[in-house]
Amino acid sequence: MLLPPQSHLTPPPKSSRPARAPGWPGLLAILLFLATLAALSATPLRAQLAPSPDESPVSNAPAPTEDDQAMTTLKVNVNLVNLFFTAKNHNGELVPHLTRQDCSVTEDKQPQTLKNFQAITNQPLTLGLLLDTSGSQQRVLPLEQQFGGEFLDHVLKAHDQAFLISFDVDIDLLQDFTSNPHTLERAMDKAQINIGGGSYGVPGLGGGPVPTSGAPKGTLLYDAIYQTSNDKLGQETGRKAIIILTDGEDQGSSVKIADAIEAAQKANVIVYVILIADRGFYNGFGYGGDFAMRRISNETGGRLIDVGNNGKKLEAAFQQIEDELRTQYVATYTPTNNKLDGTYRHVAVACKSEPSGADKPEDLKVQVRQGYYAIASDNSPN
Repeated sequence: MLLPPQSHLTPPPKSSRPARAPGWPGLLAILLFLATLAALSATPLRAQLAPSPDESPVSNAPAPTEDDQAMTTLKVNVNLVNLFFTAKNHNGELVPHLTRQDCSVTEDKQPQTLKNFQAITNQPLTLGLLLDTSGSQQRVLPLEQQFGGEFLDHVLKAHDQAFLISFDVDIDLLQDFTSNPHTLERAMDKAQINIGGGSYGVPGLGGGPVPTSGAPKGTLLYDAIYQTSNDKLGQETGRKAIIILTDGEDQGSSVKIADAIEAAQKANVIVYVILIADRGFYNGFGYGGDFAMRRISNETGGRLIDVGNNGKKLEAAFQQIEDELRTQYVATYTPTNNKLDGTYRHVAVACKSEPSGADKPEDLKVQVRQGYYAIASDNSPN
């Protein structure tokens, strides 16, 4: 016999036996049960009430365990200093095969123990090219475009990155990070001289680095170095360099040369300056851009190369920089002074090499930044 579907089932009939009233022991047990239930439910009910606005916030997070505390203790800031440098013999030739035993490092004249030392011929390079497009550069800009493009084509490898900035009365990013030298060349070819709306000619009359009367800006060289170091290279790691094509004259920057140097040092940027200037342009008004540019290049571990307005010298300058960037060393150490107090620390690298047939090792000329700022850097090397 088939049963009907469940929805059609008839509920069982209620018992017709009358319910028996519980005795006194049963009533007592029921009352005790109800009292216990009320006591147990009081705490969660109280917890569901909205807290008073004047109460301090209460955390529901579990108390930290011993493992959590141990993990917190292990979070330490390891302060490593990276010194990128080149070494040359007394003939000015690059020395490519140095070892850890050939070099020593001091910080504030205190010897340091090297954690790492290696040649970095093929380590990725981040390069910023800064192009002076003020009126004083009008006659030399075509040379810069020609040989600058060739340099980028030679020096940039697939794992490298470079960008191009022009500066005059403004600072403009002509090409952002790219590993394509032809993209950079096209951007460089589009660079134009900005004479600020004045007449081209003598500085001070709208054509040179000196602003016209009442003008707030002229050639923002120091600002360009400062902003490039902070905004473009400050967060990059590894080898970093700026190459500046300029006559070295600054007028109107909001920062001083010391600020520009400090920004480059904090970003661990090597600054090369190719001093290219049409001296005849100044017509006796005086030219002194070489002093400031020599200072900033020396203090950051780079070099100033004065080419005047000579195309062959400019081509040779780019070749020298390319050779140096491809024949670098890096020495890494943890300072004996481990305070991250923001102070400036003077550093020096000394290297010796024993030439073939020589009786004793030769002291080499080391090109390295002169110091760094002891600033906490999220475990990244300075």
